Amino acid sequence: MCGIIGIAGRSPVNQSLFDGLTVLQHRGQDAAGIVTCDLGRLFLRKDNGLIRDVVRTRHMRNLPGNIGIGHVRYPTAGSSDSAEAQPFYVNSPFGITLAHNGNLTNAIQLKDELFRSDLRHINTNSDSEILLNVFAHELQQRSKLSIDAEDIFAAVAAVHRRVRGAYAAVALIVGFGLVAFRDPYGIRPLVFGRRETEDGMEYMVASESVALDALDFQRIRDVAPGEAVLFDLDGRMHARQCADHPSYSPCIFEFVYLARPDSIMDQVSVHKARLRMGEYLAEKILRVWPDQDIDVVIPIPDTSRTAALQMASILGIKYREGFIKNRYIARTFIMPGQKIRKKSVRQKLNAIDLEFRGKNVLLVDDSIVRGTTSEQIICMAREAGARKVYFASAAPPVRYPNVYGIDMPAAYELIAHGRSEEEVARAIGADHLIFQDLSDLEEAVRRGNRALKAFDASCFTGEYVTGDIDRAYLDCLARERSDSVKATHEAAENAFIDLHNDA
Repeated sequence: MCGIIGIAGRSPVNQSLFDGLTVLQHRGQDAAGIVTCDLGRLFLRKDNGLIRDVVRTRHMRNLPGNIGIGHVRYPTAGSSDSAEAQPFYVNSPFGITLAHNGNLTNAIQLKDELFRSDLRHINTNSDSEILLNVFAHELQQRSKLSIDAEDIFAAVAAVHRRVRGAYAAVALIVGFGLVAFRDPYGIRPLVFGRRETEDGMEYMVASESVALDALDFQRIRDVAPGEAVLFDLDGRMHARQCADHPSYSPCIFEFVYLARPDSIMDQVSVHKARLRMGEYLAEKILRVWPDQDIDVVIPIPDTSRTAALQMASILGIKYREGFIKNRYIARTFIMPGQKIRKKSVRQKLNAIDLEFRGKNVLLVDDSIVRGTTSEQIICMAREAGARKVYFASAAPPVRYPNVYGIDMPAAYELIAHGRSEEEVARAIGADHLIFQDLSDLEEAVRRGNRALKAFDASCFTGEYVTGDIDRAYLDCLARERSDSVKATHEAAENAFIDLHNDA
């Protein structure tokens, strides 16, 4: 899960790219970067950290040009080294820079092919650099000094034939313009819009529509699965389906947790989808737990507020804000490493004792992944004086790794893997636990767009829409990206820093 943005403007875009990435900051807090183009030259600023810290006023002065792309990074592949911050760049052909959201499931094979067949060197462990080089190689196969829309569409079609996994990407090609494309399943989101200025039409593409809203762009539509959308330097837009057999299967976890509630994704309002999640979960409680003795419904801020409010309304139970959130702490789910996540829960939330004391409380969260946050929050509720603590999840049990760009790489790190719902309740310390049914979750989203016949719900079902995931791949993923591996890498990096300082 990362945030990407691209703007083809008629005036300098550095401030707009900065502002757009600020709105998308919730999608990645590890690194950030902006590239602009002016008079045939690319200007880059990227580093680890939040966009406000990476790009300061002195950097903005060095980002001229009317066209550019940007990225906020959430590390699911590679490392947290600043060398892997995006966008990435290759000088051949033409000069191309690319930002990517997702995860390639055949990255190892592609890296080998790029070296042996395409004679291209990959300098990092990032699959985004691999995607860029595949695209660059396919564009170079056109063997032309200047390119047009047909050449780019052909290159994207070749990317679809070679690449597997999830990818929403935006690329800037020197001398041509902006290119945005999405994998044939549409797993990761991508939307584009336009705004009219005195100097002509400007176009913008982003991971979420909220970024378009913030910059006063009118949303046109989502980039379709397998589609490429081009914005050339003359202000013209081109679009074409480049995949042979596209199949709409967006990631349903985007609607559960990742996206902002004020976004519209694949024509579905995230806010309304979460209202319906609360509706269905309340109806399940009425159906399977008719003798419940809940006194108050309390959301775990912020993502679950919408669902919790609807649940309280349908159940006829008081809704109260029982936790105060420190907004200067990053989202714990996307923090790199279990140790950091666990430490940050109590720094992020503080309980209001009077809302808990002597009451049977129903805590509502968007999901339960590793269980760290849930366990500590339940403990906080008891310490605040709750008589009983019940827990409701707006999503089904997360039992399987996610391979398409969300940090759920190892099944054994997931609290619900290999456990029944009753066992999960005991593990997190809840007096009662209720999960959303998958069919209800899918219907909550589908009611916003009946064209969505399928979803990537692999973290709930273990069924992977790209059809290329086997046990060997999952084992490799767990070995490379689990929290224990991250902890080992972190310890090695700290030891190196200590050695360097001592020297």
